[in-house]
Amino acid sequence: MNDDVLQSVIGSELRRQPSPAVVEFAARLAARAPGKVVAVLFYGSALRTGAEDGVLDYYVLLDDVRAWPASRLAALANRMLPPNVSYVEARIGDATLRAKVAVMSLARFSRGMSEKTIDTTLWARFSQPCACVFARSEECRAAVAEALCNAALTAAHWAARLGPERGQALEYWRALYARTYGAELRVESALRGPELIDGEAKRYTRLLPAAWEILGIAFDADADGVLQPRLAERDRRAAARRWAWRRRIGKLLNLLRLIKAALTFEGAMDYVAWKVERHSGVRIEIGPWQRRHPLLAAPSLYWRLRRLRLLR
Repeated sequence: MNDDVLQSVIGSELRRQPSPAVVEFAARLAARAPGKVVAVLFYGSALRTGAEDGVLDYYVLLDDVRAWPASRLAALANRMLPPNVSYVEARIGDATLRAKVAVMSLARFSRGMSEKTIDTTLWARFSQPCACVFARSEECRAAVAEALCNAALTAAHWAARLGPERGQALEYWRALYARTYGAELRVESALRGPELIDGEAKRYTRLLPAAWEILGIAFDADADGVLQPRLAERDRRAAARRWAWRRRIGKLLNLLRLIKAALTFEGAMDYVAWKVERHSGVRIEIGPWQRRHPLLAAPSLYWRLRRLRLLR
């Protein structure tokens, strides 16, 4: 029964229909590797708000990342530390749309949804809503849905162990995303996680108890919706130790991805500056030398952001 709840929520989200321009953009991305793109996912703030004047967020999933048009170095980097990310612009109708496009294989994407993975980035991001705006087949769409269901289950696993001893479902999600944000190098406001949850309150309230039942996590629930997972204190302490390790490794992986982006992400410096300004209001000027030599410029930009307290 609760499997049905989980699959219903994820399935309906995947079939959301954003604007025709967003769907057309996805089709053009898929056309870059004809027949090799399994699916294109659309997520982030533009999915929530419908706004198309910022940078759209896409994930392109492939059978093999070597099918994506890029250098051998970029393909190797993607296999070692996925995903590769780039800026893409497209003229659709009367508007120029801009997008941040992440590329990785479906196999690595699916493995990133496991509760055993050290890297929390993928399952944390995709336990949130997204739409499948291109799928090569219904079988491919089903494979993506399975991965996203696993992301939600992994999130619920950690929410039970890292959240309050008892509380409303949204309190567990807020505590979880505060932890996942803390495991990454981010410039977003600390209020960003709660904003994401509150905008989809019914969704998160419905998902958590269903996921706990699937996972076999016993819990009590009262008439006011207050939940209390029946976990021993030693289980919580063990989970806290495991999470501390993920937090340390997560920040290192994010730093390595920033360095990798300097080699594989065209327009990386301008993207970082845009990201910082959008989420913090602080404008970072990028000079011609930094654009020509992004790898050499990356360490100084990193420390600059740290000094300004724009990375947490």
